[in-house]
Amino acid sequence: MNQKLNRKITNLEKIKRPSADELFQFISLHKEDTLLDLGAGAGYISLPISKYVDEVIALDFDEEMLKYLEMKAKEQSITNIKTLVSDFKDIQLDDEKVDKAVASISLHEVKPLSLALGEIYRVLKSKGVFLCIELEEAELSTGPRVSSEKMKEEILRAGFDIVQAFYLQAKVANQPVYIIVAQKND
Repeated sequence: MNQKLNRKITNLEKIKRPSADELFQFISLHKEDTLLDLGAGAGYISLPISKYVDEVIALDFDEEMLKYLEMKAKEQSITNIKTLVSDFKDIQLDDEKVDKAVASISLHEVKPLSLALGEIYRVLKSKGVFLCIELEEAELSTGPRVSSEKMKEEILRAGFDIVQAFYLQAKVANQPVYIIVAQKND
């Protein structure tokens, strides 16, 4: 494994954050679901959620990171994770392919956000649910952020209905986190 990838994995796995299982309470999962994990990285969502659904599509633009995720899945005897090297703004999946989509602290990097949200809407089945977990824009923010209000506006503009929106008590990397649960109702 190259040094840059190793450093990236170490940084991702050291981040203090709630367990992924805690986040799953905000989205009803069914064994027959196909779930899209946007910005899958080292598998923070993909690995633990795989036991609740039929298939996880772990999407990331970093092919080396996805190879690491495949290795972790194999070590844990997880066979229902499919990796997909793709850009959020041009998701290489058919229309209405997935039942659920999760973007965990990854959308703040995407410009323009509207293209990514439009793609998430496109690949979700009717009544599909989108779980957005993101860092709130704050005075002391470092790096790009999207405020919860701006995210709600963009999610609505993409065609979703917002089911719930709230802040977590726990912080990620010592920064406030919001969750938006949205549904495709067409």
